[in-house]
Amino acid sequence: MTSKALPDRLVGALGPDIVSGRLAAGDVLRLTELEARFAVSRTVVRDAVRRLEGAGLVAARRSVGITVQPAARWDVYHPAVIRWRLADPGARRAQLRSLGELRAAVEPSAAALAARRADPDQCRRLSALGADLTTTARSGDMAAFAGHDREFHTLVLEASGNEMYVRLGEVVEEVLRGRGELRLMPRHPASEAVRLHRAVAEAVCAGEPEDAARAMRGIVDQAMEEIAEDLDARDGAA
Repeated sequence: MTSKALPDRLVGALGPDIVSGRLAAGDVLRLTELEARFAVSRTVVRDAVRRLEGAGLVAARRSVGITVQPAARWDVYHPAVIRWRLADPGARRAQLRSLGELRAAVEPSAAALAARRADPDQCRRLSALGADLTTTARSGDMAAFAGHDREFHTLVLEASGNEMYVRLGEVVEEVLRGRGELRLMPRHPASEAVRLHRAVAEAVCAGEPEDAARAMRGIVDQAMEEIAEDLDARDGAA
């Protein structure tokens, strides 16, 4: 196992335990205990702890130990925190709702700004992605469709020219990736979703902010409805 993989293994074990509540706020972890549990060196443990601190999940104090932090202190925009919350059945619905509300607030505005600020290269790429989404939807290649979808939404944020929106690209990408991994995507892309993506691209490239925002709002609303229906169906079958 590589030197990078060892801390990854610790983070991948402890992060989900914290997010799920198996390790509760206030619990104290010790370096020696983690060394023994994972059979790794102190250097590896410290590297993993630094990463968890970066996500706001723990706080390390020399005289106290490594203390699990309450959810209010987590970096809720951190891609790993989003991934772990989506993977936890107990947190999934609330996480998806929060992320959907964030997207509804940000992405239509970003699309409107993109219609004012996108450069020719961004317009070309957005149009090409709209065409790619149409092609992969028709062929039923969901993996390729999902990849184009993530790239499309990230590009709209980039084209907005707002550096704070651009930083949310990782958040949106993690949401879209999580939908696929958790099988919260329809088996075949809805024709309306494909049409709306093309409408966003056309409005951005035509410099029509209101049309771009309206089409993007339709995309996000439809995604939230699909997710809610899927989760309700799963709850009903449980």
